Amino acid sequence: MDTPSQSSRPWYHDVTRYQWLVLIIASAGWVFDVYEGQIFNITRNQMLNDIVPQAEANVKWYGDFFLAIFLFGGTVGGLLAGTLADRYGRRPIMIATILAYSVFSGLTFFATELWHVAVLRFLVAVGVGGEWAVAASLVAEVFPPKARAQASGIFHATSILGTWLAALAGLAVGANWQYAYLVGILPAVLIVWVRSSVKEPERWQEKKDAAKTSTRPEKLGSFRQLLLASPWSFRAFMGMGLAAVGLGTFWAVTVSGQDLMRELLLRNDVSPEGAAQQAKFAYGIVQAAGGGIGLLSFGPLAARFGRKPTFIVFQLMAVAIVPVVCFLPQTYWQLLFLLPLFGFFTLGIHAGYAIYFPELFPTHLRATGTSFCFNGGRVVAVPVLLAAGALKSEIDLRLAVSLLALLFLVGVVIMLFLPETKGQELPE
Repeated sequence: MDTPSQSSRPWYHDVTRYQWLVLIIASAGWVFDVYEGQIFNITRNQMLNDIVPQAEANVKWYGDFFLAIFLFGGTVGGLLAGTLADRYGRRPIMIATILAYSVFSGLTFFATELWHVAVLRFLVAVGVGGEWAVAASLVAEVFPPKARAQASGIFHATSILGTWLAALAGLAVGANWQYAYLVGILPAVLIVWVRSSVKEPERWQEKKDAAKTSTRPEKLGSFRQLLLASPWSFRAFMGMGLAAVGLGTFWAVTVSGQDLMRELLLRNDVSPEGAAQQAKFAYGIVQAAGGGIGLLSFGPLAARFGRKPTFIVFQLMAVAIVPVVCFLPQTYWQLLFLLPLFGFFTLGIHAGYAIYFPELFPTHLRATGTSFCFNGGRVVAVPVLLAAGALKSEIDLRLAVSLLALLFLVGVVIMLFLPETKGQELPE
């Protein structure tokens, strides 16, 4: 019997036990990253009604304002963690970021004023933004080229577990939103696992050793080189634009699934309390399931057809599906049926960031470049989020969300100018 060729073997055939362990640890950190972001989205109405007992319009405005603060905090943390991870190693920075978002999430339990919420959401986001960039770089560096897209896609797809955990926590605590933030302390136990199990990637260690002995060493984690040297600067800014499209549409479009369902139920004479609970389930469980399938699908599709075609098709389909979801359903079950498709295409592209961004940059700039793309995109997404909040308060929510979905077309244009990385070794 002939031995199967290397190309005919499944992608996971040569993946080692340690590589699986790295994927599990990175994914666990990312699950709680997402939990920290989603738990606010799910509990914000109860939280803000307690802290700002005024008109609903004010609650909506403050909700988008605090989401903008979260995006800004993620940018600060991500950019800082990225350059530090390239300079000092992936493991210590991963530990620091997990500790940050765990502690400040737990402290949200005690928030009673608007400024408490603002400060704590910023500090939680610093840890969240930093952890993703380090973990994405770590997974890309540890896995072989044949398995990289699938492994990175799985890593990002585990975010759906964070969304489900947040949804279940939100449903469990009801109006007692404070207790949902105590769950955010749990990832602190990951620190022990990271410290005892994760080793620095050989690629990074070789660069670190070379920097010590070379007469003209490459500067690890240099923003100057990233932003001024070709081709890295072009890739960094275009990648930032691509991430801004995904992050802006996530907070302006994807998370609107909950509000679309709640408003439909209110139009159908469901009580506000009942509408809120059913909308949490529809968004946090049903739509999230579709989003999770989209995230898991992106890696295999990108490995088969290429990164660029997969990004482009997902974004074009998102533009098409959003107005259908907004205007076609007239009943709870009709919208519930469509929400998984809504999640599949609007959320699925996010797995592509974990796959694609680390492939654009050399080892000594990988975490810095990956972080700049993803977290720099948060900065650009902030005005999108603020504009989305204003637009939603001025016109019908369904029309506002449909208009905001046109931003996906910007992502299509950006992908036309970026390189294809399918089947290539990571840049050195």
